Amino acid sequence: EICESEDPIEELKSLRTAVLATPVSGLRPAVSGARLEIIFSLLNTNDKEQIEVCVEILSRVLQALEPVQLAQNYRKALQSGLNHPDDSVKVLTLTQIGRVAGHAEGVTQMLNNVEILHDVIQCISVERIAVAKEAIAALSKLSNTKAGLDALFRSDLLNKLKDVMLTSDIIRYRVYELIVEVSTVSPVSLGYCANSGLISQMLEELTGDDVLVRATAIEMVTNLAQSQHGRQYLAQQGIMDKISNMIIAAESDTFSSLYLPGLVKFFGSLAIMDSPQQVCEKYPVFLEVVFSMVMNLDPTLTPVALDTLGVLGGTVEGKQVLQKTGEKFVSVLKRMSKVASDGATELRVRCLEALAQLLTLPVEQQTDDLLLTCESWFNCLSSQPMAMIRNISTQPFPELHCSALRIFTAIGCQPWAQQLMMDTPGFVEWVMDRSVGSGKEAKDCKFELVSALLSSSSVQKIFGAHNYLKLKTYLNEGPYYVTAVSAVTTEGAD
Repeated sequence: EICESEDPIEELKSLRTAVLATPVSGLRPAVSGARLEIIFSLLNTNDKEQIEVCVEILSRVLQALEPVQLAQNYRKALQSGLNHPDDSVKVLTLTQIGRVAGHAEGVTQMLNNVEILHDVIQCISVERIAVAKEAIAALSKLSNTKAGLDALFRSDLLNKLKDVMLTSDIIRYRVYELIVEVSTVSPVSLGYCANSGLISQMLEELTGDDVLVRATAIEMVTNLAQSQHGRQYLAQQGIMDKISNMIIAAESDTFSSLYLPGLVKFFGSLAIMDSPQQVCEKYPVFLEVVFSMVMNLDPTLTPVALDTLGVLGGTVEGKQVLQKTGEKFVSVLKRMSKVASDGATELRVRCLEALAQLLTLPVEQQTDDLLLTCESWFNCLSSQPMAMIRNISTQPFPELHCSALRIFTAIGCQPWAQQLMMDTPGFVEWVMDRSVGSGKEAKDCKFELVSALLSSSSVQKIFGAHNYLKLKTYLNEGPYYVTAVSAVTTEGAD
């Protein structure tokens, strides 16, 4: 019917309804070359609605085809799809090519068709980011094999990549994104990328004149550092020292707020993946800058510093590193406490979340020293820290309520904190009062607090048998338990 119709849109809509209502497994027997060619041919139109319906049909039907079938039988259709003026057709085509590239036999088919790979690379330069993302994903999958790496980095395709990079700063960084994605897979793939010269080109941009380009380069380098072999490579290239020097130089750069958060994130992720102590000792400027960013309350820099402190202090080694800084960190905690009490709402939430991470100490990590550290940090927050956090939790902002509860959850399994809770009038009753906090997230947070208390063997002794039993009942009833209230009717009574 579609084949014979002059205006096929209604038939196409009916077909769309049919294929969307049919499971993919049920479509497999119905898929044949001749029928699909008709749908592909109907993409050659200026009618936006017709293109949209055809794309929806093909997105569904092509899932029923094996990747190898797709590569063998629809090579021309895939190639024309990559060059189609409508971006939705490009996205559809690239998604299918990604399926083929992720299949062992499909890769071989793909590598036999260099023209298609040229067109995929060209799609990185398409203005619409969704198209470029699919192109990067397809090429990244192709690079999971040695044959794919050889094709991309030891043939004319490398020149094609370098040509596409000349389009603009944005497109150049899309290619870097691909290079970083491929590099993180294995030391072998990193070797291919390094030999192409594109990684060293990216690293040179760290110290470029354009601060926005520099900020993007830092983000890319941080992503490269996610893998151990990536970190080793960056260390060999002297990049850690270079970034440390950039942090020092940032003090006299009026535009540093544009890229300084990226530098801090780089060292923050480095500390978590390697060793907080080693990183903080080798690059002392990192911690100095983080402390300074919290103390100065710069709205563009403080949130990153708070997040970094939270992640760093969430580890045992990170806690020890921060404790060693003595009064410097005490001052930071006091500033965080002030912001948590009366700063802008978003910053208050960031502060509370960071404090919760800093104060978290699971039962299996508890030593006398670490328990003392957490207790001293909590007491730094205020002359009455329990009352302070409780006051924040009663304010009519769900995000503040939950963030404050997370601080109680963080300390809930620590004996000193349990004793403090028992000594605070009405606190234990407040914990078990289900009417406090009505939203789902608030109920979940309260439930996590009860779970944290019960995860510690000391709670029964400190809270007493009666309260312990109540906590156990709360836990068994779950976060959303509602007490049934029986209604007594007086209707019809004398």
